[in-house]
Amino acid sequence: MTTREVEHEITIDAPAAAVYRLLAEVTNWPRIFPPTIYVDQVGEHDNHERIRIWATANGEAKNWTSHRELDPEGLRITFRQEVTTPPVAAMGGTWIIETLAENSSRVRLLHDYRAIDDDPEGLAWIDEAVDKNSRSELAALKQNVELAHATEEVTFSFTDTVIVQGSPKDLFDFINEANLWSERLPHVAVVRLTEDTPGLQTLEMDTRAKDGSVHTTKSYRVTFPNHKIAYKQITLPALMTLHTGIWTFEETPEGTAASSQHTVTLNTDNIAKILGPEATVADAREYVHTALSTNSTATLNHAKTYAESKG
Repeated sequence: MTTREVEHEITIDAPAAAVYRLLAEVTNWPRIFPPTIYVDQVGEHDNHERIRIWATANGEAKNWTSHRELDPEGLRITFRQEVTTPPVAAMGGTWIIETLAENSSRVRLLHDYRAIDDDPEGLAWIDEAVDKNSRSELAALKQNVELAHATEEVTFSFTDTVIVQGSPKDLFDFINEANLWSERLPHVAVVRLTEDTPGLQTLEMDTRAKDGSVHTTKSYRVTFPNHKIAYKQITLPALMTLHTGIWTFEETPEGTAASSQHTVTLNTDNIAKILGPEATVADAREYVHTALSTNSTATLNHAKTYAESKG
């Protein structure tokens, strides 16, 4: 069996402890790393944890389960995939964060891996995916850590909720069956939904804005039947550099709470171009919040009508 070992590194203008913290908290990953769609923490004990990751590799959406060992003293995180996805037979590695100065650190990302049956084509595919994702992750980590203070103003989250006298299953079905949205939702013109791997969807759709213009978006979605659907938008409108979200369906004493949560990072470079030279970050926040909230609330209300009619 041929095991390949590779290393990538980057220098970051931030304290090593701050870099470690961002890497250790996996819920940050879809926000930090472009390839990461969603991360689910499935178990933890002391400094050990199991996480399930959905991410893109060479443009294909994949998912795997990893075991991580956290070493906050040594500023190291060791990982090993427990359940791999072909063509990967084995994959592991280590994040190593080294202090260079008070506000400067070096991050080294080590990988070791094997291809199924030592297949040369499979190994070449993994080589490319690891190289591309490692460079992308390290560059994104550098950008996000260095802009941590600036992005507090331009990154924000919000949630819209409706209470439904219907079942979580019917609400989940309405959101899950996005292939029917052009028939069910007035603001959706065209939909292309694929689900080659159960529970992992690619959703492309054309939506109509209030002014009549049509916008095309593409997202990857991860579904957890009857409970939640998490997604990451990968073709973004000009005012955003990040958009992730989660649809959730929870039973409460008042009925089923159907919610749409969004996390957004604004593209400050485009604010003047889109909203005019006088527009501020606050104006852009309000504009984006209103646009997303209008669409998700409309979708939730249509889901409510659908679920209650099944009652």
